[in-house]
Amino acid sequence: MDLQQIIEAIGGYMDAAGVAVMVLGAMVSLPLAIRGFQPRRLPEGAEPLSVYRSYRQLLGRSILLGLELLVAADIIKTVAVTPTFESVGVLAIIVLIRTFLSFSLELEITGRWPWQKQPEGSSAASSAG
Repeated sequence: MDLQQIIEAIGGYMDAAGVAVMVLGAMVSLPLAIRGFQPRRLPEGAEPLSVYRSYRQLLGRSILLGLELLVAADIIKTVAVTPTFESVGVLAIIVLIRTFLSFSLELEITGRWPWQKQPEGSSAASSAG
């Protein structure tokens, strides 16, 4: 077994891990949401999440992690073969689409873009002003 085959196999395992994370996340998220899972950092004065909202957040997080693993697998597999402009271009498109999905999911889960910091004491600062 040469290095290229080993790297391709690792990429395949990363693909499987990404899919497994999403499937297991979907299966684990539902019981957690039904049991009343609440994030540790709810904004001050915020109401507890409904079962539906809690499930969406948990599921979204598992999808995000799965997408990250799938992007890593694509990068690994592209490096394994001799890179051509076509394969790098396809990889770039795949990464762009998955990055857009990741940003969209992050916005849906947290209510802010990934590069935005959550304001510290936001409710205290807004009530003082």
